[in-house]
Amino acid sequence: MPNTRLVIAEDETVVRAALAQLLAAEDGIEVVGQAGDGEAAVDLVRRFRPEVLLTDLGMPRVDGLEAIRQIRQEALPCAIVVLTVYQDDDHLFAALKAGASGYVLKEAPAEQMVEAVRAAARGEGFIGPSLVGRVLEEFARVARLRAASKEVFAELTRREMEVLELVGKGLRNREIAERLFLSEKTVKNHISSIFMKLQVNDRTEAALLAARHGLTDTT
Repeated sequence: MPNTRLVIAEDETVVRAALAQLLAAEDGIEVVGQAGDGEAAVDLVRRFRPEVLLTDLGMPRVDGLEAIRQIRQEALPCAIVVLTVYQDDDHLFAALKAGASGYVLKEAPAEQMVEAVRAAARGEGFIGPSLVGRVLEEFARVARLRAASKEVFAELTRREMEVLELVGKGLRNREIAERLFLSEKTVKNHISSIFMKLQVNDRTEAALLAARHGLTDTT
């Protein structure tokens, strides 16, 4: 079985060297590149096409989150594991949403980091045990939100849902018409119907309702 090729991105030189030494000593893992910032990490992934990138989030020039987004946008075949000090929900879910398949805290035992890299190489996800509860809570919250959304928007047609989503993103009638290949009059009619069905008075109320139920995403 071929080795798992790994790129490590960490801005602290001593930490990066320690990580490389630790992981290179593991059977089946080959460290093919090291980067001190996100821009260099993306370049190394382009060059070496590793199976896994292990990256910090807080790095100069291009941070880890932006590096993840760039790698995903370019569809580079590389699984990404985040190794970070950030244990708040904002960083955790932003990284997972951007395309990371693993998230491990730097304070966790080294075995977790190794396990996360191996899991990523197998195409599996890995979340540090101390963070699993938060992920499960978020899944439950999203499930509740979707259930509530189905009830709130039950009377809207598929096209009205599309129009409402674009209203929530701040698009005007002409922009919505261009996006959906409709006439402005048709868009205006859809919006009037949406207001009536949702019992709202204007675009602002409709947009707030859409955002509250997760229909729009401005991040």
